[in-house]
Amino acid sequence: MVRHTPVAAAVWALCALWQGSAAHAQVQSTPAQAPPAEQASPAEPADAATLAPVTVTAKGYAAEAAETPVATTDLALPDLQRKQAANLGQALAGEPGLAASGDSAQGVNPVIRGLQRDSVVLMVDGVRLNSAQPVGAVASFASLGLAEQVEVVKGPASVLYGTGALGGAINVRLPQARFVPGVQWRTGLGFESASRGANGVAVMNASGGDHALMLGAALRDEGDVRTPDGKVPRTGYDSRALIGQYRYRIDASQQLRLSLQQQRDDDVWYPGATQPHRLPAVGSVTTHSPRQERTLFEAGYTRTRSATQPLGLDVRLYRQQMHRTINGFANGLGRDIVTNDVRFSTNGLDAKAEWLAHPQHVLSFGLNAWQMGANPDAGQAMPPTFTQWASNNPFKEGRLRALGVFVQDDMQLGNWRVLAGLRHDRVRGSAAAMNNGTITTGLDRSDSATSGSLGVMYEASPLLRPYANLARGFRAADMRERYQSGLRNDGSYYAGSPHIAPEKGTQLEVGLKGSTEDVDYSLAFFRNRISHHITGQPLSGAQAVAACGAANAAICRQMVNLGSVTLKGFEAGGRWQAWRGHWLSLAYTRIRGTNNDLGEPLYQVPADSLRLGWEGSVAPGWTLDAQARIVARQKRVATAFSRGTEDATAGYTVVDVGATWRMRPGHSLRVAVKNLTNRRYHDHLAVGLPGYEIKAPGRSLAVSWNASF
Repeated sequence: MVRHTPVAAAVWALCALWQGSAAHAQVQSTPAQAPPAEQASPAEPADAATLAPVTVTAKGYAAEAAETPVATTDLALPDLQRKQAANLGQALAGEPGLAASGDSAQGVNPVIRGLQRDSVVLMVDGVRLNSAQPVGAVASFASLGLAEQVEVVKGPASVLYGTGALGGAINVRLPQARFVPGVQWRTGLGFESASRGANGVAVMNASGGDHALMLGAALRDEGDVRTPDGKVPRTGYDSRALIGQYRYRIDASQQLRLSLQQQRDDDVWYPGATQPHRLPAVGSVTTHSPRQERTLFEAGYTRTRSATQPLGLDVRLYRQQMHRTINGFANGLGRDIVTNDVRFSTNGLDAKAEWLAHPQHVLSFGLNAWQMGANPDAGQAMPPTFTQWASNNPFKEGRLRALGVFVQDDMQLGNWRVLAGLRHDRVRGSAAAMNNGTITTGLDRSDSATSGSLGVMYEASPLLRPYANLARGFRAADMRERYQSGLRNDGSYYAGSPHIAPEKGTQLEVGLKGSTEDVDYSLAFFRNRISHHITGQPLSGAQAVAACGAANAAICRQMVNLGSVTLKGFEAGGRWQAWRGHWLSLAYTRIRGTNNDLGEPLYQVPADSLRLGWEGSVAPGWTLDAQARIVARQKRVATAFSRGTEDATAGYTVVDVGATWRMRPGHSLRVAVKNLTNRRYHDHLAVGLPGYEIKAPGRSLAVSWNASF
């Protein structure tokens, strides 16, 4: 079993004492290695129920989750295929400490321990999805159809990711080119009746000699979602994604790679973002995106560490562009009255080195540097006829520049595992103008922050691994919070603040983990206090007119730093092979959030949830499964902050059942019924003013076929 942990610098002196026992230690435990390209994308994935979860995102290299003093969630390819989820939020919702928030069927963002998209770093193959979009989901730019693993690190426990990771980090891992002779294929098809949606995926890997090529494509065609109340208009969309990677093997340890990722979504509507308009002729305004697209180009070099070559290195250069058209459709007029075309372009450099200082000691250090730019082109039809158009650009030539350096120490001392890290970041924001060109000065601000983490675990036995983790992170204001003024989903008009200070969070977590062939579990208690909390403060009178304009003064909020918020909770997850081939599972989440300035519950905190599941082999090649997700009523709402727009949400129970037939190795057919009882409900985090929330899909038949050749 792979065994490794970090250590503080003070332990270095002990290395000399280990030399006499190094041979014994090497037999007993060796540090985890980054998975080689040949293993990164298995042609025939094993059943996830039989494998100990492995995470790469927590430490930057492969490590067993049960041996890492950090709370993680990891969904392997079999997990994703069994869930048959359309997006990342759906895949993670209901896992311990995780939920989902969305304003449409497609625009669903993961939520980690009550913190939403602004406080979560979302990555695809380690590259940040930088955006400042006011509606929809950043997660929608990551195609789940191509994913081979989804990894979540909860809280600011990793020093690898920098600004924005107060809630944690999510990494969607895609197929990699592998040096496996010949040609291999992975394909899949799916259908779900609630949306009349169809999807397909195909991934090819070809290799010969020192060359390897991977190509993949995923398509999804979703219709309008059907709920127990009937079909919900404007919830369908089309999506397609393409990936490609070429690797050249210089020698046994060195590789060069070129990667391309592209995803495009068409005709995406956000019914949850519908806002009433002050003019009766307009009625209400619904946001929609006729087109959104992400393109990534990456070039990288890798040198893999080993016992004989203790220094590993990974360097990448990338350019990522996220393009969206975001329009406001006047339902009373039957046409768009707001248009917005924006590209978020990010150029970045990531460099990381790993030094195997000792068989039980890995020292990592590196840097992340990126620059994000945007120059929105927005227009607004003017009342009363809405036939005359005027420029309404929220800002001009916005820039965010970030530079971070880090060091991480990972060591094992007998039964003790220590993971320690330190990071320093500098983030600078600038813009040529904001508020449609009316403000052109005082728009620059630079911030620096030092963050760190210390995690300690004691392995009393494989089933008894208590741990504690203390971590501090920060989040610099994004481009929207600094420079953009406009309506948001809570019905308020928000004014940007160029000089807003970063949030800083401190999380204490204590937990217990254990893993054997028959049992795998984790428990965690956490408390996360965030100071300088960035939020919208209600304004009135002359202040409101100055910040938001006379037309929006009644619903005006200014982005400000308030005192603090506190999030605390308990989460538990596990699975147990009760008898041969039959697994019982549990996932529980309880989170309490407090706005310490207003003395009331924090806005939009997930309700308590419990998921119970069973999966069992009932005949050769046949597996049945069932799960019930029980969500409590959420009555802890932010009355003052939301101005009464956050209402209590009823509890609900949703039951799903399924059957999987492994007709032969590498081939499976799955049939599932989701929401078996056709329960009518919407989640508390469903975005929208009261009455505009999107109801969850009703009873749905889901069929999927997956094969590897």
